[in-house]
Amino acid sequence: MNTEEGGAHPVVVGADGSESSLAAVRLATREAAWRHLPLRIVHAFIWPLMHVGMGPSEAGPGGGGLRHDAEQALAEAAAAAKKTDPAVSVLTDLITGAPSPVLLRAARDAELLVIGDRGLGGFTGLLVGSVAVQCTAHGHTPVLVVRGEQHAEGPVVVGVDGSPDSVRTVEAAFEEAAMRGAELLAVHTWTRSTGHAHGEHHDHKHDSATVAREEGHLLEEAMAAVRKDYPDVPVREHLARGRPAKVLVELSKRAQLVVTGAHGRGGFAGLLLGSVSHQVLHHAACPVLVVPR
Repeated sequence: MNTEEGGAHPVVVGADGSESSLAAVRLATREAAWRHLPLRIVHAFIWPLMHVGMGPSEAGPGGGGLRHDAEQALAEAAAAAKKTDPAVSVLTDLITGAPSPVLLRAARDAELLVIGDRGLGGFTGLLVGSVAVQCTAHGHTPVLVVRGEQHAEGPVVVGVDGSPDSVRTVEAAFEEAAMRGAELLAVHTWTRSTGHAHGEHHDHKHDSATVAREEGHLLEEAMAAVRKDYPDVPVREHLARGRPAKVLVELSKRAQLVVTGAHGRGGFAGLLLGSVSHQVLHHAACPVLVVPR
């Protein structure tokens, strides 16, 4: 698929002609440029599955029809990518199928999947589109959901819970901060008032200062494993007592990007998407990167 780029994994972005998808294309182009990768723009063409006519209407002008509209959506997306960064190699694909399965298949060999938070069929009453939810829940590739405002300044915010899966999340956040030349704000929260870190039972009560020290040590340990590989990225640590999703959503108001794992500590294997990532995806005020296990 990517012989033009020496077999490099592309950045894949979904495009359906909506303003949300064009915003995703522009951000995906910048992500591809930062990574020195090609951009693959994918349009899921569902109409053949419905057994409807693809060509122009007999009563309408020539050159119309559903396939023509889909090709126009791809052309518009490609033009937006080229305008964003002419140096990025752009590939376009019109693939028959429903959006979520098409994008998940396209992302199998991708470095990153980028999608808008809502497409042409999105209802304004929904907090985030079903395609975004399905791709973040089922994907094995990091998914960048473009929502809220794209702030030119501000930190990359990452939620760190100290779980084994959070190492990959921290790595992704460091990479994003390095590419953007941004500060990394590492956030760790807790709700316990007493007891030992990791929720273990402890015989005597700790005061709040002791708890804060324990949680701060957990954050430092989680960051140390990756921090040495990104010596030029400025890092600020943020400790807060409270629910992680609420804290991350509040910080997203001044951030370029929020990075969260698909699952964190205490996640249930039967759930496809953790409660924190699900809430952040719905309520964040900036784009959200969801990193799978």
